[in-house]
Amino acid sequence: MKSSDGKTFVYEKNPLVEVICQLRFPPILSIDAKAPADFQDTVRENFPRYQLNVEKVQRAGQVEEVRNHSFISEDGTYKLSLTKSFIALSTMRYTGWEDFAGTLDEPLGQFIQVYRPAYFERVGLRYVNAVNRKKLELNGRRWNDLFQPQYLGPLDDDAVDEEKVTKCAVELEMMRTEKIGLKLHAGPGRINRTVRTPNGVQTLQDPETHFIFDQDLYVRGNLKLPAVAESLSALHEEADRLFSDAITDALHEAMGPVVV
Repeated sequence: MKSSDGKTFVYEKNPLVEVICQLRFPPILSIDAKAPADFQDTVRENFPRYQLNVEKVQRAGQVEEVRNHSFISEDGTYKLSLTKSFIALSTMRYTGWEDFAGTLDEPLGQFIQVYRPAYFERVGLRYVNAVNRKKLELNGRRWNDLFQPQYLGPLDDDAVDEEKVTKCAVELEMMRTEKIGLKLHAGPGRINRTVRTPNGVQTLQDPETHFIFDQDLYVRGNLKLPAVAESLSALHEEADRLFSDAITDALHEAMGPVVV
């Protein structure tokens, strides 16, 4: 994160529960025609565990089979996903943009070398934040003490009893800049935490109500390979600005900003 005076900081109590970077490209049929063994050889050192998930997806009235190849780091903190139309990196233990981008850099380069996509159709970066008042020692504070009015809807009204609200969310789609689009979900809810460990995946239900701030920023178009790094950097910076503008000083201080 960057403050208004240009200083870089991290939160000691980071609310991020998942970060996903996805790059979509025109379908490459060879990825489905045979197992991506050549690609696995290039990433196996950092992503030694392999899984194949076959999903059935309905598109344009037809059921399509999607083969999703997953390459997972030894400690389970990172997952690299590959299908015939996208490559993605996700983590539930985000430590900072430099680490995340650095983890993506080598496998993306190997993917480009092995499969030679002509261009990317969509480059997206998604940050899923879940703010827990109990963990931040903010019990008794209303959501409108922590988030700006435009992301709260009726919950910005002090007369509304939050305990009686079963569903209230802001859903927004817009262009943030000339090139960067945004899909946003903001509102209270409960989350299931998927924890990857060396022994497999566990899903844990959290009984606490969180404020979910799910921002999916993207760039579309025929993006040539040299433009990918620049696009990702721009998306990251826009995500920082969006989250910083959405929260109040009270929430910012409760999350423990540390200048680095």
